[in-house]
Amino acid sequence: MSLKLSVESEIKKAMLAKDKDRLRALRSIKSLIMLEETKGGAAGSISEDEELKLLTRAAKQRKDSADIYQQQGREDLYAVEMAELEIISEFLPKQLTEEELEAALKAIIAEVGAEGPKDMGKVMGAATKSLAGKADGKAISAKVKSLLS
Repeated sequence: MSLKLSVESEIKKAMLAKDKDRLRALRSIKSLIMLEETKGGAAGSISEDEELKLLTRAAKQRKDSADIYQQQGREDLYAVEMAELEIISEFLPKQLTEEELEAALKAIIAEVGAEGPKDMGKVMGAATKSLAGKADGKAISAKVKSLLS
């Protein structure tokens, strides 16, 4: 089932349950999808990779906003952003644990034949493609840097 269909299904459930917070988050996801589908004369549908990128970007935006609100002491807005982040995360692939990330990166390093910090670009290119949506880019970068040092 495509992301758009599953979001529409969840919207119906949220409407029936009268869950306004969940409904708001789901509608924002649907809006992102529809904007992407109609952007620049697009074909009317988007691939799973594009859906994943949209959700990842939306989750990152919510996390960044939540961090700013928390720093400013706006717990009311922080709670809203975290609730939306939680709902968006339901549609993202399961995130890798620290150990799983390290194991995957060691395999990638061996595959590309990286030997030191000068090969970080090669590793990062392969890692961001294979781990897209499963791990944060900052976490991947930090772990690659430590493994190549």
